[in-house]
Amino acid sequence: MLYYLFDLMERLYHPPGFGVFRYITFRSALAALTALFISFVIGPLVIKQLHKHQIGEQAKVEGPKSHLTKAGTPTMGGLIVLGAILIPMLLWGDMTNPYVLLMLLLTVWLGALGFLDDYLKVIKKKRKGLIARYKLIGQIGIGLIVGGTLYFLPELRPFNSLTTVPFIKNVNFDYSYFYIPVVIFVITATSNAVNLTDGLDGLAIGTVGITALALGIMSYITGNIDFSRYLDIVYLRGTGELSVYCTALLGASLGFLWYNAYPAQVFMGDTGSLALGGAIAGISLMIKKELVLPILGGIFLAEELSVIVQVLYFKYTKKKYGEGKRLFRMAPLHHHFELDGIPEPKIVARFYIVGILLAILSLTTFKVR
Repeated sequence: MLYYLFDLMERLYHPPGFGVFRYITFRSALAALTALFISFVIGPLVIKQLHKHQIGEQAKVEGPKSHLTKAGTPTMGGLIVLGAILIPMLLWGDMTNPYVLLMLLLTVWLGALGFLDDYLKVIKKKRKGLIARYKLIGQIGIGLIVGGTLYFLPELRPFNSLTTVPFIKNVNFDYSYFYIPVVIFVITATSNAVNLTDGLDGLAIGTVGITALALGIMSYITGNIDFSRYLDIVYLRGTGELSVYCTALLGASLGFLWYNAYPAQVFMGDTGSLALGGAIAGISLMIKKELVLPILGGIFLAEELSVIVQVLYFKYTKKKYGEGKRLFRMAPLHHHFELDGIPEPKIVARFYIVGILLAILSLTTFKVR
């Protein structure tokens, strides 16, 4: 909204300095600062209301015993993150850009799905929340919308079903008719992966912030004809605007981390984790870098794979030996390290370090080919 207002004033009255609002880099910086400001403003208000209505985390008997002390901590704090993303985008984003509109739809859709899950668990006291198949239907539904839109989007021609292959120069892989199923899989898998990562104070939101910064750089380069030509990557007109979304996500992550760092004052719940995972997947798909996502989102991938491997190994050993065995002390992976005696803040800090290294490695794929 403010973007259009300042742009109109610049074209009509030519006030000095107002032309800067046309630059994506400037609006990206404003989006990050606005998101951070909104987090600091609405954060205490949301936490206070969650406390007031006793909307707190339930004790998880299947988790580490040390987590029993976290019972009662306000949850559904993802509302803070969503507000801190959506408001800056409405203020500084280009609402005529199809990528921006699609990202907003994706964020709101998965945020609402996560909110419903949290509502059923916390308010209605249904221990498992939203039934898994209904959650999956919701994820597949938005994946179908995003995939169909990207496949038929005129702005993406002739790259609609193509994706960049990392580390290999001038090679793009064509999903062809499998493109939409791939989009559904990436969105579903990534949103669930971030959800699984959200098990320690500050872990998920911090790693999401690191990922958002890297994706912001990738989006800007992909949507800049000079940089994309220099790095010899696919130029996609309009995707540069996604860097405004990424910096809003970065600002929102830093703002929420203020309250979610150990010891957490609030948890994001599925309201935040499903939406943030979907956002990471959506941006990667729109800039044709989803094959880089296993590297960039290596933390999320490791967390998700640890759960899958744990379940499969348990079932295999139970079938073969009559007694199920576990490969990890507990899954997801961060709980394994917790039960190994490593303090929670140290685990989170080390995961951050790994996340930063993976982000740097992901950015090198633009040049090392």
